[in-house]
Amino acid sequence: MVQAVINIEEQSNRVLNMVKAKYGLKDKSEAINYVVEVYEESFLEPELKPEYVKKIKRLERKGTFRKFKNVAELRKLVENA
Repeated sequence: MVQAVINIEEQSNRVLNMVKAKYGLKDKSEAINYVVEVYEESFLEPELKPEYVKKIKRLERKGTFRKFKNVAELRKLVENA
């Protein structure tokens, strides 16, 4: 665990207190961790597992993907499946 002394604005402090109270967290450290976790899930792209990347590359080489000219063409294929 890393410890840090930080300076935050009064508004940020209020928001952390609200997050802490709303989710029943013990302290502001947990509130900060929660906010960062939510940000990560919502805004950062997840890193793909190496096995998944290999699988996709293998599928691309085999040519098992199909391109569609438009959504209607895809919808027709899906509805008739």
